[in-house]
Amino acid sequence: MKATINLAKGYMQRPRPGISAALLLAAALLASALTGCATWHAPDKFDDRQLRVRAESATVRDVKLSAAVLSAEESRRIFGADVNGAGIQPVWVEVENSTSHTLWLLRAGTDPDYFSPLEVAWSFHTPLAGERNAALDAHFDELALQNPIPPRTTRAGVIFATPHHQTRLLNVDLLGQRRLIPFTLFLPVPDEDEPEDGKVVQIMARHARSQGPDYRDLEALRAALQDAPCCAGSADNGPGGDPVNVVLVGEIADLAAALVRRGFRAQMSESDREQQLFGRAPDVVVRKVSQGGAPAFWLRVWLAPFRYHGQAVLLGQAARPVGGRFAATAPEARELHPDVDEARNLFIQDMMYSGGLASLGFVTGVGARQADQSAGVGYFTDGLRAVMFLVTRPLTLSDLQLLDWVPLLRDRTADAVKENRHAKP
Repeated sequence: MKATINLAKGYMQRPRPGISAALLLAAALLASALTGCATWHAPDKFDDRQLRVRAESATVRDVKLSAAVLSAEESRRIFGADVNGAGIQPVWVEVENSTSHTLWLLRAGTDPDYFSPLEVAWSFHTPLAGERNAALDAHFDELALQNPIPPRTTRAGVIFATPHHQTRLLNVDLLGQRRLIPFTLFLPVPDEDEPEDGKVVQIMARHARSQGPDYRDLEALRAALQDAPCCAGSADNGPGGDPVNVVLVGEIADLAAALVRRGFRAQMSESDREQQLFGRAPDVVVRKVSQGGAPAFWLRVWLAPFRYHGQAVLLGQAARPVGGRFAATAPEARELHPDVDEARNLFIQDMMYSGGLASLGFVTGVGARQADQSAGVGYFTDGLRAVMFLVTRPLTLSDLQLLDWVPLLRDRTADAVKENRHAKP
């Protein structure tokens, strides 16, 4: 009896001896793929009224932006496929352009790793299903946000982004003729329960309730930052806290936007909670992950109990793990790299390229030290913390103002020569 493989119905009759198991498996997979292909069809037109109800909105210079993160169920109803389950976070965006200028939404500014609609559609393609695949491509492309946005026109569509958890910080840059209109929105992520700590919205709420001093001149702020704790303590009030080597000053939205634009994502581990400042674990921990998922950099931040001109002041620990991009991926296995000044300086450069760094200065307060493993001090530092003032983008590198506080950027060659002359033989 000849072997008969009925692909349309997806079953196989008894094969004759001699047909390899690999061939049978390949035939079964092909049959399954073709059967799955036949199940997809373009969903009915989606009613976006529920999205509009819960969307966050903002208006800047006669342009209104509204946005909402789609839930998994909404994605299935819109796309007819489990887009969220594929590691993609669809974000519905509507731009109401009331100006006389044509605007372009810069997707790379929203997410440098964003997915194109046809890229997402391709992930749901099936073999030997050209007509179905073409229909799927057309459906995803039609639902994506289309550029440009003409004058006095409203455009809505989906941006396919990499996932953010609990709260999505959405950066949107709209480019027009000789103008850039920036937006920053905080969007709740459906289908996820927000933890009680480690989220940006908690910092915003704590900042709103803060009753601490509100400094109005730079010298008063400088003195407060010099008197701030040199380093965190451990959860049991013991030694081992990492140095507090960076300070961020500005509106919460601008600070968060700068971090996201440079590839930082919120991620707190149990080892982060061991670092205590002002009697609590970090308010937010963000990590910059390199290629291959390696934990290349982290930043822990605490909201300070004082302000500057009503703006938030965040004290932070910028650090890298021993081994850098070759370090273990497990958060608990990460050990502080001893050259914390290198991490601080790399973070400064990240903020320079974020497009929002307006001023930079340095203050004492960390305390200079050399690495001494016998004393339990596993890092070395010049003792300075970097103070960065961030504003709403865009700025250029030439806009950066250097504050004349501690002259870190001076030529230290003369100091090095002087130290060598006084060194003992």
